Amino acid sequence: MNRRPGLSVRVKLTLSYAGFLMLAGALLLAAIGLFLVREGWLQTNAEGAWRATPGTAFVRGFAPTAAAVMLFLLGFGLLGGWILSGRMLAPLTRITDATRMATNGSLSHRIRLPGRSDEFRELADAFDTMLARLEAHVAEQRRFAANASHELRTPLAISKSLLDVARNDPTREPGRLVDRLSTVNARAIDLTEALLVLSRAEQRSFTREHVDLSLLAEEATEALLPLAEKRGVTIETSGDITPAFGSPALLLQLTTNLVHNAIVHNVPERGVVWVHTGVHHTGAVLTVENTGEHISPELAPTLTEPFQRGTERVHSDRAGVGLGLAIVETLTHAHDGTLTLTPRSAGGLRVTVELPPAPPLAQP
Repeated sequence: MNRRPGLSVRVKLTLSYAGFLMLAGALLLAAIGLFLVREGWLQTNAEGAWRATPGTAFVRGFAPTAAAVMLFLLGFGLLGGWILSGRMLAPLTRITDATRMATNGSLSHRIRLPGRSDEFRELADAFDTMLARLEAHVAEQRRFAANASHELRTPLAISKSLLDVARNDPTREPGRLVDRLSTVNARAIDLTEALLVLSRAEQRSFTREHVDLSLLAEEATEALLPLAEKRGVTIETSGDITPAFGSPALLLQLTTNLVHNAIVHNVPERGVVWVHTGVHHTGAVLTVENTGEHISPELAPTLTEPFQRGTERVHSDRAGVGLGLAIVETLTHAHDGTLTLTPRSAGGLRVTVELPPAPPLAQP
């Protein structure tokens, strides 16, 4: 925004200090003069007798002294106000410099204002916290964009290679080529849809309504039951009615991703997945556990990063696109909930989603 140049805050504070000091001095001198004029000013004559000086004579004698005092107060007020305002506004200057650096793209700079807590230091601390979160968010977005570009480029490169081979080898069986292209295209579509779900959830552009998490868990389990049977994984579902408040489609996506992830990253032929829903004092809780490989406590929190697939990348049927838990985390935060990943001592992972309590239903 373009603004016309004006006086700085320091100059305004200096003039304010000097003005108030001059006003206080003028009022004090006026009160003293008025009192002495009304009561008379007693002084001795040459013989040592007391006499009263007339008011007009007092004014002529007192006025120069009052003017000198006012000039002194003016100079003292301007100088003192300039020094005091400079010391008071020094933290604001540092905050302004940090803001300019952040505007120019430097998010790593921190103010770190020393001293005891006051309004300026609270502002500086809040600004430092905002810069830290913004820097982390920008770094995450850059990493996500790089990973997404790589993941999207992979199926395109595979499709190009398959088409080049078919072009150079006319005798190649077209059925196999079509099957390979269909698989690669399905992966690209899944990845694109996952990216769209992430974008929609981050923008919170969805309508909330009352839902039952237990029903969503049953629906997700039934949809993934063929995949579980194919992999020899048993799914056990339990829980009571669990009211929540959010988007039914997105919460179903969240539950489906958790169950799918628990099936894919499991022990082959004898794996188990436990899905439980319930109501706690904190709100609605969805828990999905599975058997599987041992996961270190350091690795567990990183599994929600985009395109992170545990101990190794999985390349099998319906292995996902590496955004399953990243979507779960985004959907959980979009519903003002919390996501917790805890390694199981026997192997596998326990994922807990806690959502805020559902508001009461409106009475008809």
